Amino acid sequence: MTINHIVLNMLYPQNFEQKIGFDQIRIMLINRCISTLGKYFANKMGFSSNYQAINVLLDQTEEFRQIILSGENFPASNYYDPFEVFERIKTPGTFAESDELNDLRASLITIREVLSFLKKTSAETRLRYPVLNGLSEQIIIDPIIFKELTRILDEKGLIRSNASDNLSFIRKMLSQLENQAGQRINQILAQARKDGLISADIELALRNGRLVIPVPVAYKRKIKGFVHDQSATGQTVFIEPEEIFEINNEIRELELEERREIIRILKEFADFIRPMLTSLKEAYRFLGKIDFIRAKANLSLEMDAARPKVNNQPMVNWTKAKHPLLWLAYKPLKKHVEPLELNLNPEQHIIVISGPNAGGKSVCLKTAGLVQYMLQCGLLIPMADYSEAGIFKKIFIDIGDQQSLENDLSTYSSHLANMKLFLENADSHTLFLIDEFGAGTEPRLGGAIAESILDELSNKKSFGVITTHYANLKILAGKKAGILNGSMLFDTGNMRPLYKLKTGNPGSSFAFEIARTMGIPEYLLEKAANIAGTEHIDFERQLQDLELKKIELDEKEKQLKSGDAFLSELIDKYQHLNEKLESQKSQIISEARLEAKKILADANKMIEKTIKEIRESAADKEKTKTLRNELAGYSNIKEGFIEPHHPEQRASKKKKEKTEKEDREIQVIEGPVNIGDFVKIQGQQAIGEVLEKGEKDAVVAVGGMRLKTSLKLLQKVSKTMVKQSEIRVKIKYDFDINEKATEFSPNLDIRGKRAEEALVQMRRFVDDAILLGVKQLKVIHGTGDGILREVIRDYLRTINEIKRVRDEHPDRGGAGSTIIEIK
Repeated sequence: MTINHIVLNMLYPQNFEQKIGFDQIRIMLINRCISTLGKYFANKMGFSSNYQAINVLLDQTEEFRQIILSGENFPASNYYDPFEVFERIKTPGTFAESDELNDLRASLITIREVLSFLKKTSAETRLRYPVLNGLSEQIIIDPIIFKELTRILDEKGLIRSNASDNLSFIRKMLSQLENQAGQRINQILAQARKDGLISADIELALRNGRLVIPVPVAYKRKIKGFVHDQSATGQTVFIEPEEIFEINNEIRELELEERREIIRILKEFADFIRPMLTSLKEAYRFLGKIDFIRAKANLSLEMDAARPKVNNQPMVNWTKAKHPLLWLAYKPLKKHVEPLELNLNPEQHIIVISGPNAGGKSVCLKTAGLVQYMLQCGLLIPMADYSEAGIFKKIFIDIGDQQSLENDLSTYSSHLANMKLFLENADSHTLFLIDEFGAGTEPRLGGAIAESILDELSNKKSFGVITTHYANLKILAGKKAGILNGSMLFDTGNMRPLYKLKTGNPGSSFAFEIARTMGIPEYLLEKAANIAGTEHIDFERQLQDLELKKIELDEKEKQLKSGDAFLSELIDKYQHLNEKLESQKSQIISEARLEAKKILADANKMIEKTIKEIRESAADKEKTKTLRNELAGYSNIKEGFIEPHHPEQRASKKKKEKTEKEDREIQVIEGPVNIGDFVKIQGQQAIGEVLEKGEKDAVVAVGGMRLKTSLKLLQKVSKTMVKQSEIRVKIKYDFDINEKATEFSPNLDIRGKRAEEALVQMRRFVDDAILLGVKQLKVIHGTGDGILREVIRDYLRTINEIKRVRDEHPDRGGAGSTIIEIK
């Protein structure tokens, strides 16, 4: 729908799209279409209040956005527009040229490939893109069209010689005559050289589409033929020999006959395709819609847009909404755009935004208008995908100077004319946006009129966003049910706006503070304060103090939440460690009991053996002494108290202790760390190999894992230590990995958890997945208020190993689940 088709009882004013900046969005979409078919739909796009239609449009764009993100090869060439050709050939006796038919063939192949792509199914045999596929349900292309086009056209788009018997005969005759003419003119040229009529370096020339011989003017009568041209000096003439002239005339007649036969073939094809024009037009409208949807999906990715949940009622519950044009302008400059948090519902349906000039009030207002209009035109909008949006039947705006010279209206008069229209047409399904409400006339009277109008619009249950500096409107918002205050935050320390909207309290204009920073003399400010009155100044100061206290409370609340999360994590780690120690304790005691039983059994055997040998030796003293020493030695070795008796045993034990000590203390080598070196991290025993090295960081492979760490923490180690260290690390690593791999599940359900508990689980979950090399995870958090979703996604954005975070497919949970893809 273009602006000329806007119905005034739905949108106001007439230049609505220009006022909110949507005309620039439309131009961006047109530029991203690759065909005139897509541009037609971009121009036709317009405002809708149909809940079902809006959802379908949003789903179509979201599905195509997923296609682009998946990297799948979607057909993106030969988006040809044949409607002009179709219009021409609908009359009997007309035809399309061969190059037009070649474009038609290529574009029909594209349509066929698009249809095939949209028929793809998932592992569960469900259509992967059901909404887009719904567009193709009535699209039918008769396969015989491809067969006929291939029969008459070759690969280059020219009419095939075998398209008809007559054409084949004509082209055969043409070929023979052209060869004959070529051979004969070359013979004449050679004879003329031989006769000395022309020099040896003269070659054939082309004049009027025919081969001719350049001949000096003195010998022009020596060669009979037709003179086509002469040189600029008049010294040379270009002659077509007489017998060649006759052959070329025959060739020309055959060429005309060839063209007549080609036209007959093209008319025959036009007659064949004419009954199918209606279905073909539908197929090309489908192709145009696909091109348009593709442009919408590409633009949504550029502006970081998402598909919110849409409710079939007037409401606004936006999180992290951004003005799309401002976002796109700041993006290449890497400048930050402060997101907007806006919540309007039947209980609180109007917000009065106040605050300093150039603080972002008007940007908030225009963001609300542009984003809501984009949504109801079927575009994805730049905000968090767990936001909620509603449907309005009417949107009215009063932004900027609308002074009318034609109607002799002043700025304020035009504002009043707008307010009259608002009051006559607004209802509970209306969204109105008013910038600098009440301005343009005497402040007290203008403020009073604005207050009465706002009160009436509130009684009509209309939804609205207004900006103002008037204190009486701030006071009305504080006491009137359904209207709430909002303020643009201001950094009083640095005297600069923060462009952030906070609801609940009115904002100060900071007029005196800003004037002071601009260098206005203090005595003039004191004089102004006396003129304004202490009551008004105190009110402004109270607003400032209230805002500062709110900021402090918010900061402390964040600190408390952060501390609570940290404490919860510590408690969790302690419990985990305690459980592990208890488990190890039981295992150690069990092993000790088994060892004790074994030692006791061995000791009994040794004692029985000793007694037996003493008896057999008849209590021989020497034999008895030897047996006693062996028994004592066995006892001491079992207890682990004494040194071995023999020097060889002592030397062996010392060597073993030295080796164990060296194993415990890894030798560190001085010098810079390079790629290929073996290193250890300070405070760690595991040895790894340096794979990549940057200016400050390095990537190290340790036991099958890749770790990124600071170069300052790496210590180069001796290569002689590597082998046995690798063996020990590998044994431990393999054991841990196998245990984790057995227990690990790629799905995590955190529904019902507090944010702090969920974060603790998420940290362990993601760490284990990265360690095990798992590439895709699923977290089920539910929709609810979106708190869990926001918390975990904020956390995931801090992890470099995370490749992409997206919603689950709508059929498998949609916004209630998050899919995590790991690099």
